[in-house]
Amino acid sequence: MTRPRVYLTQPIPDPAFRRLRDLAEVVWNADARRIPAPAELAAAVRDADVLFCMLHDTVDAGVIAGGPHLRLIASTAAVPANVDVAAATARRVPVTAVPPAMVVEATADITMALLLAVARRVIEGDRLLRSGAFPGSQSTCLIGGTVHGKTLGIVGLGDIGRAVARRARGFGMRVLYMKRARLSPAEERELGVEWAALPELLRAADFVSVHAAQTPETRHLIGAPEIRAMKATAYLINTSRGTLVDEAVLAAALREGRIAGAGLDVYEREPRVTPELLDLANVVLLPHLGSADRDTRNAIAETAVDNVAAWARGERPPNAVNPEVWA
Repeated sequence: MTRPRVYLTQPIPDPAFRRLRDLAEVVWNADARRIPAPAELAAAVRDADVLFCMLHDTVDAGVIAGGPHLRLIASTAAVPANVDVAAATARRVPVTAVPPAMVVEATADITMALLLAVARRVIEGDRLLRSGAFPGSQSTCLIGGTVHGKTLGIVGLGDIGRAVARRARGFGMRVLYMKRARLSPAEERELGVEWAALPELLRAADFVSVHAAQTPETRHLIGAPEIRAMKATAYLINTSRGTLVDEAVLAAALREGRIAGAGLDVYEREPRVTPELLDLANVVLLPHLGSADRDTRNAIAETAVDNVAAWARGERPPNAVNPEVWA
């Protein structure tokens, strides 16, 4: 029997890669620092049965049309927002993802890492030390914001927001939250959170962490009015989706000192970052590292290979997002 042909858009952890090569002929982009452009993907899938892609890959209708033999799109994303699922469905090509629960704890960890890094000026301190300066252990040079005992406002209390709330309690923080459906009093007590409408949350919070879902309604959920409502000493953290924050407005507010700082792992037009952010010392910028811990990435890759393996056996993959292709 002819083995399926897979195009892999970037390297994945070795155990999952070995499994993939055991069940298919694999061609891949070996450069983990380079995202293939859609035109390159369209050319790469010309002879492929399976496109194995990452969250950042743009798999549009043109890419899908470029693969006449394409029979499966296996994404490592929890929500494959960059895949044109409608175009794939029209071709009766299944699209698979990974369970969102896989990325919850890792994303909550990176949220707290950003919060601490920007408030305590960790990146600035690292750069200063590497430049040859050591201003002293009690210098006023790098005084930052206080974390312990401060108020964290969580915008969107889904699974990741709840995981962040649990971590914040370890720092003795008061936690406010905003979501469309308020928790029950018992749930609020168990999690140690207080509900607040968005304007109230923004006015009270020392840190605002964004965890809402990406929908047309949440685009620029944090824009000019919301940033004006924040304290001048407050920090904004976004590890959700870049479109939830108006980057141009945020850059201006940071430059003018209208808020103290920001920590970002996601961007409006990834991989492009609003240029005005790049030269600001009071923002910590990460290249979408939310799920980038060893255990999480191994689990994600293994799950994506599980989807390919099920398809190769003629079974319905366990994580298909368009099951209607089998109707």
